[in-house]
Amino acid sequence: MSPQPAPAPLLIACALGIEQFALRTSERGGAGGPVTVLRTGMGPKAAERSVTRVLADPALSGAAVLATGFCAGLAPGMHPGDLVVAEETRDPAGTVPCVGTDLLVKELVRTVPGRTVHTGPLTGSDHVVRGQERSDLLATGAIAVDMESAVTLLSAVRAGERPVAAVRVVVDAPEHELVRIGTLRGGISAFRVLRTVLPAFYEWHRSLLLPRR
Repeated sequence: MSPQPAPAPLLIACALGIEQFALRTSERGGAGGPVTVLRTGMGPKAAERSVTRVLADPALSGAAVLATGFCAGLAPGMHPGDLVVAEETRDPAGTVPCVGTDLLVKELVRTVPGRTVHTGPLTGSDHVVRGQERSDLLATGAIAVDMESAVTLLSAVRAGERPVAAVRVVVDAPEHELVRIGTLRGGISAFRVLRTVLPAFYEWHRSLLLPRR
């Protein structure tokens, strides 16, 4: 019998130390292959540098990439702790379609019961978005915004063909703007939700490893 190929790795990218801490404190195993949780640093330039550098490692050749962490909700009625599963990420450099959105929604509903899961375009920004700028971005069709997801996925597909996705937790919304993450109730709520999402990510990753019929 010929040896089975090694399982494809999974790269989970987040920007902030508090996001990485939330993910690592929830790790219990169960992934379909090797998992790397990468803290990219804040902002699109830092994310591009980190993701491009890490994916140059042959050990991560063909790795699935999932961008996660906190985001700002754009639509009225969104609340801190809601989840956003991107159908695509977009910024001025390009648009990247996401893979397995329906599966991620299904697994998040199962893993984080009682939390609202939104789907739609996730847009990128190079700064924190507030006030009228939220409405302007909502008018483009986007439902949420963050500074790293779009460039993370664009850098990932530029480094080689691979499945990509983005899942974010709303930390503030039009009616619930935060000054600093973690200082108000919305930040705490988003942190608690982020601690619970890894099983859904692992199921998404495992589904990519199944043979296609």
